[in-house]
Amino acid sequence: MPHLPEPPTHTPGWTVGDLHIHRIDETALPPETGPWLLPAATPELVAQTPWLRPDFVTGPGTLRLASHSFAVRIGGLRVVVDTGIGNGKPRANPAWNDLNTDYLTRLEAAGFPPDAVDLVLLTHLHTDHVGWNTRAQGGAWRPTFPRARYVTARAEWEHWAGVQMDGARRQMFRDSVHPVADAGQLDLVDVPATGRALTEGIRLLPTPGHTPGHLAVELRSGSATAVITGDCIHHPVQLAHPAVESCVDVDPERARSSRRRLLDTLADTDTLLLGTHFPPPTAGLVRREGAAYRLAPVPPSPAPPG
Repeated sequence: MPHLPEPPTHTPGWTVGDLHIHRIDETALPPETGPWLLPAATPELVAQTPWLRPDFVTGPGTLRLASHSFAVRIGGLRVVVDTGIGNGKPRANPAWNDLNTDYLTRLEAAGFPPDAVDLVLLTHLHTDHVGWNTRAQGGAWRPTFPRARYVTARAEWEHWAGVQMDGARRQMFRDSVHPVADAGQLDLVDVPATGRALTEGIRLLPTPGHTPGHLAVELRSGSATAVITGDCIHHPVQLAHPAVESCVDVDPERARSSRRRLLDTLADTDTLLLGTHFPPPTAGLVRREGAAYRLAPVPPSPAPPG
């Protein structure tokens, strides 16, 4: 059973210009996740990168990974980016099956009660990114955020609509994606290679490969920016070794290209990188190191008054 975070006394977050980006913890992922997800990231490879310790790997070189969302007030909107695994859902992965976490309590503690959320951005339609799209109510799965627009790339939706899905993925769409579409709350957007400005301060960046319509999310306030990775980058080891791929990348070569392009864009800038599966400290600045990169961690900052 994965370790659940302690009950919230505060919500970790980072100040970017006038924004404060909250990390909404769901659960730490078990040690066996790393070898399954990133099989090339062996202890021997990890040992070549000392800066990964102690935050991002354990003593024997096991990758630390987590499931969380990010939430931010921007342009007058309350926005949630990705929605984790969800509670009470039948899942083939034992670490995700029938979870019972205090995710919604954490979300509310950060100032994002479900009824107040305006926009949910889905980097892609994988099980551990859409779970809190819905919750069980009255014997059915209903949208957790009843007045929100849920947004994902049209290319993402069309990909999954056109492939033969296994039983586990069909179940996930039944309980976490189709109820949102059936409620008329799902918006599909076209995202060109140059990205798409969605609303004030939010830009969707195409990072295909992990899935065909995968997105990263750029948040901007004045000259300050942050980028949320989604699964374009699963773990900081992929900064040091960008060729390390995920076992569930739909197109590994394209995923590597997207990762390199994003890291090259962010390297040696002041843009804060926020990893959707990075364990604490979760955020940092990308710095060039030889032919690759490293993450200079940035600790959470206190939320501004009010």
